[in-house]
Amino acid sequence: MSVSSSCPERLFVTGIGTDVGKTVVAAILTQALQADYWKPVQAGLEPTTDTATVRNLVSNPHSVFHPEAYRLQLPASPHAAAAAEHLTIQAGAFQLPVTANHLVVEGAGGLLVPLAPGLLLADLIAPLGLEVVVVSRNYLGSINHTLLTLEALQQRGLRVRGLVFNGEPTPATEDFIAQHTGLPIMPRVHPETDVSAATVSRYAPTFRAWFGL
Repeated sequence: MSVSSSCPERLFVTGIGTDVGKTVVAAILTQALQADYWKPVQAGLEPTTDTATVRNLVSNPHSVFHPEAYRLQLPASPHAAAAAEHLTIQAGAFQLPVTANHLVVEGAGGLLVPLAPGLLLADLIAPLGLEVVVVSRNYLGSINHTLLTLEALQQRGLRVRGLVFNGEPTPATEDFIAQHTGLPIMPRVHPETDVSAATVSRYAPTFRAWFGL
């Protein structure tokens, strides 16, 4: 049996920017919850997609990987990748996959990535009924980027399920963010020389316990 319940988790994983570990965290959450996974917009199909990456990192037999609403060739901002194919991304094209299981939804880049004129990635979260997991990695300026992301979520009335710090521990930075925001802090993801299914499985029990499962 999977870990689905009468109130399954519906999580939207976003990062404070690009290359902060969002896909790895999405894989860990998918493995920990034995959840379904969905990437609404994939911009860039080579050498692989985020769905394919997460599928290769997840080893439980219960997760279902739902097809993207948009698969775009150009590795660029979704609005630009769509325009290159003479497409305009439509908000109505995004329908939450039908599943009774937990669901992990992975965003593209940061929270305010443009999908189309007048449509940002953040605009999908409330209509789809999702709670947000924010992934932060320490670098010069990351406090600002983290707080801006969290402030934007607050202004939109979106609930943050938790904050994940990825990378080398930086107590001064992390303590400030935690104290300033008062948000739940999820388990840390440490630097890994090799990210594999075994790596993801090693983190899964800690994250699963955080959810009380």
